[in-house]
Amino acid sequence: MSEVESATTELKTQYAAQVAADLERNAKEQERIGAEVTELQEQLRALQHDQALLVNLQRTLGGESPTPAGPDTTGSAAAEPSVPRQASAETKPARQKKSAAPKSRKTEAKSPETKASAPAAKPTLVELIRTHLGRQSEPRSTAEISTALAQARPDRDIKPKVVRTTVEGLVAKGHVHRTKQGASVFYTAAPTKPADTPAEQNDPATA
Repeated sequence: MSEVESATTELKTQYAAQVAADLERNAKEQERIGAEVTELQEQLRALQHDQALLVNLQRTLGGESPTPAGPDTTGSAAAEPSVPRQASAETKPARQKKSAAPKSRKTEAKSPETKASAPAAKPTLVELIRTHLGRQSEPRSTAEISTALAQARPDRDIKPKVVRTTVEGLVAKGHVHRTKQGASVFYTAAPTKPADTPAEQNDPATA
C-alpha cells in the first residue's frame, strides 16, 4: 500500500505542477490579448474620429458645389447638378438663386468648425509609448513609463496595468526590447525599420 500511496502522491504533484503551468500560460495569454485589444480600440477610436472629420469635409464640399461664383467657373462641380438645373432652369430660375445663397452661408459656417476640430485628434497609447521609449537613452520600467506618460498627458487616463500589457504586446511584435536586471524588467525601443513605418502610421491625423 505504501508504494501505491507514494505513486498516487507523485501523480498528484505532477498534475498540480501541470495545472499551475497551464494557469500561468493562460494568464500571460490573457495579458497579451488584452494588450492587443487595447491597441485595436485605440486605433478604432482614431479611425472613427477621422471618419467624422471626413464626413464633415464631404458635407462641406457637397454644400459648395451647387453655388458656383460665375456662370460656369468649375467643371466638376457644375457637372453633377447640370441635369436637375436644366430641368428647372426654364421655369424657376429665381428659386435656384435663392436656394444657393443659404447653402453658401452654411458652408462658411461649417468650414471653421471642421478646421478647428482637426487638431483635436489624440495619439494612441501605442504611439505614446513608442515615442517615449524612442527618446530615452536608458531602459525604462513600466512604472517609469506610466509615470512619465501620466505627467506628459494629464488629459489621458493612463493606467499602469494597461501600459504594462501594451508594452508586452509591443515586445511580442518586435517593436520594443525587454531586458531583465535582477528581479526588475526594463524596456527599450527597437530600431524603427523604414518598411514598418507605413504599417504603424495608419493614423495620419495623429502623427
